[in-house]
Amino acid sequence: MSPLVMTAVLYPVAKNAEAALNAPLGRAARAREAKARAKAEVRFVTEATGPAFESREAALAGLHGRLDDVGVFVQPEDRFCTLREVLAVTKGRRTVPVPVEPLMKDGRRWPQPKAKPETVWRLSVSYWKVVDAAEEAAMAQAQAQARAARKAKESSELEPDQLRALTRQPLQPTGPQRALDIGLFEAQRPEAPGEIMPDE
Repeated sequence: MSPLVMTAVLYPVAKNAEAALNAPLGRAARAREAKARAKAEVRFVTEATGPAFESREAALAGLHGRLDDVGVFVQPEDRFCTLREVLAVTKGRRTVPVPVEPLMKDGRRWPQPKAKPETVWRLSVSYWKVVDAAEEAAMAQAQAQARAARKAKESSELEPDQLRALTRQPLQPTGPQRALDIGLFEAQRPEAPGEIMPDE
């Protein structure tokens, strides 16, 4: 039995998501390779790009060849795009659902929503973003300040505006997900270490 060969995703190296799709500086699986191709610092990011589609089917038709679809299979090294359903933006603002209070009625903890928020489908691209030294320093300082504020003893005394500012900071991945990352309820088969199986 031949060993299972895992192919790493080759993420584009570019200055923005649009360039990552259409004119990348190169492709790389790891940060050091991306730095060598960019000749600059890089950061792994996932960003939305392109038009918004009303339905998943319309998005798959408009993004033909970028994603797996009926009869279309993207090569393992090209799987850096994901289709996501996101809240629609109307008049420059996202349609955010109105918060509801929990209740216990008819065996339900939460009430039925009055109306489903309007959503659209967009393409998300994971890539190595080329950043200049000033931008990287500003990002590192902002993240360090947020971490320090959360861990500080005085964090319980933060004002509501400060807490809101902390919660609005986007969570950034520290690196791309590896092909053999194993979840909490998964395990490798003893007879085939390259395969992952559910573990209950």
